[in-house]
Amino acid sequence: MSSYSKRLLASVVTGAVILAAATGPAVAVTPAAAGDTYVYRVSNGYNNEVRGQIRYQVEKADADRSVMSVTPDNPGLGQGYTAVYTLEGNWLRHPLTNHDQPVEYEFAQAYPVYVFPLDPGKSWSARVKATNPLTSKISSVRVDGTVLGAERIRVPAGEFDTIRVRRLVYAGDWDGFRRETHIIEIDWYAPALGRVVRSESKSEWQDLSRCGRGAGCQWFRGDWNIYELVAVSPSPLRHPAATP
Repeated sequence: MSSYSKRLLASVVTGAVILAAATGPAVAVTPAAAGDTYVYRVSNGYNNEVRGQIRYQVEKADADRSVMSVTPDNPGLGQGYTAVYTLEGNWLRHPLTNHDQPVEYEFAQAYPVYVFPLDPGKSWSARVKATNPLTSKISSVRVDGTVLGAERIRVPAGEFDTIRVRRLVYAGDWDGFRRETHIIEIDWYAPALGRVVRSESKSEWQDLSRCGRGAGCQWFRGDWNIYELVAVSPSPLRHPAATP
């Protein structure tokens, strides 16, 4: 990691909270602070073309959750939205891919992005109720997570020691002949930063109306997006100006 990145990380990591776990070691999670900003580069995994950047900024930070504004710099990456996370980084409000389209959901129970401690080989499986606030439609989303192990990687923001986590997601978005979307999400979570520094998401689904006789049903591929951390800007609130 560059000395510049280390200075940024030192500013963010100060004040980490220790979460006690029922088994395994305790885990340090860095609380968000209003004004913290993270910028990610988004690339097309099929051809490595850069699609643009997305800026995440903490608008509000409470003891158990944070609210972020998410702003793409390219209309091709979709519209801006508001995301809500638990202290551990699990989703309370967040888009989920439905047949290659992002749908913003509110989750009745936190969508289990991570289940600490992130010990190698650990796995979890959960169903969460997801409500589309625009239509009130409710979907049952299944998330199967696995900790794949430690990996040191380099992204535009620097070099990080990470824990790689894979999630197989079944979106519960059956729609007529279209079966539910299957999603693969892979995160490279950096404990020093308390958040992901690289992630990948790709999806596929089947349309029963387009199955060939005797040939089975083909899978339709959605976007394959790769997110890599470009910059971290800690909130000025972490270092308030000295008063005379």
